[in-house]
Amino acid sequence: MLRVRPIHFTSRLDQWERLLTDLGMIRTVDDGPWKEFDAGSGRLALHAAEAGSAEDGTTAFGVEVGDIAEFARRTNEAGMESGTTPAELTRADHGDTCRITGEDGFSFLADTAAHGAQCADADPALAVVGVWFTPDAAAAAQTLRNMGARHRPVPDDDETADFTAKNGGVLLVRPGSGNARAGLGFEYTGDLSAVRDRLAAGGHQVSMT
Repeated sequence: MLRVRPIHFTSRLDQWERLLTDLGMIRTVDDGPWKEFDAGSGRLALHAAEAGSAEDGTTAFGVEVGDIAEFARRTNEAGMESGTTPAELTRADHGDTCRITGEDGFSFLADTAAHGAQCADADPALAVVGVWFTPDAAAAAQTLRNMGARHRPVPDDDETADFTAKNGGVLLVRPGSGNARAGLGFEYTGDLSAVRDRLAAGGHQVSMT
């Protein structure tokens, strides 16, 4: 399995929870400083951060998998064709995990999914989007293919690459200068004006461009 699940670090948990709820996401985990929200496709975790700290307001690229050992084996097996073995089993503060390191030096974690998708009451048109900004878009895209992400053809013939995860969410590769970094976004396949009105009714500042 593969599910998109970035982590957003914030000192404003209450405001973020209200925003995600108004977007149409469902809170599925509420464990003090750690909260998880399911969209119709994909999951987003919130992690409490100290106000003004370096991590406050940042997002960590990340995914969930079924079995980290099997995921690492398959990812490295696929990577051998291009001469890379990006997956490494390791231990983080929260337990055993798999670290993926791209050729641009960007790294992120693939964690074992603690529970299945609980999105029956979430807005089915909303998807969580993890973004990989990188100076080497081709290599980043290949890493995601090796992980089992499904390429989604787009009309633009440029350095961008779009992928979907089997168990929910979207992964985007976008060219960027400097160090590789993560970004966070959402996709909506329904009526955007309805989302705008819903967010505005909740007191959020929102506009359409």
